[in-house]
Amino acid sequence: MRYQISGKQIDVGESLTNHVKDGIGEIATKYAQRPTEITVTFSKDAHEFKCESTIHLSTGLSVAAEGKSTEIYDSFEKCAEKIEKQLRRYKRRLKDHHKDRVTPVEVMEASAYILASEDAENLNEPESLQPVIVAEMETKIQSLSVGEAVMQMELADTAVLVFRNEGHKRLNVVYKRKDGNIGWVDPTNLE
Repeated sequence: MRYQISGKQIDVGESLTNHVKDGIGEIATKYAQRPTEITVTFSKDAHEFKCESTIHLSTGLSVAAEGKSTEIYDSFEKCAEKIEKQLRRYKRRLKDHHKDRVTPVEVMEASAYILASEDAENLNEPESLQPVIVAEMETKIQSLSVGEAVMQMELADTAVLVFRNEGHKRLNVVYKRKDGNIGWVDPTNLE
């Protein structure tokens, strides 16, 4: 298992690094059996420390969480509690998912863009209707069943997940609705 523990403009000492490896490593091996990579990043947000962590599992799924506190160790503990809760909740499904799947989750490459948000002060009509692209990067689209996609979305703590449906190989979207339910978009094949 590979660990990547870093800080954004914060020096992460050996003591904190060892504490993180012991704590999150124990959680990951207890619930996930074979995690491949664990990334933990600490940053300062005003007067609070923020800990963001992601665990990549051998099945291709990922688990993500974050914790905030005025103490750096406490921010990690809060983050670790969230990850442990997510993994505990999905332990049986993760094990079942791994039994059914012989190979890791298939992924395909795609472009991802971050667009600039509208200024609250400048509500006038923009000169051009073309959005301003702030960042351009590559992302991976996983090939999953709908149930696995919902589980991945909840494990990664995201509001939306685009995936390739294993059943018919078309792109699908699952998302969290305002009423607390999960929405599923399955476009029909227009060919």
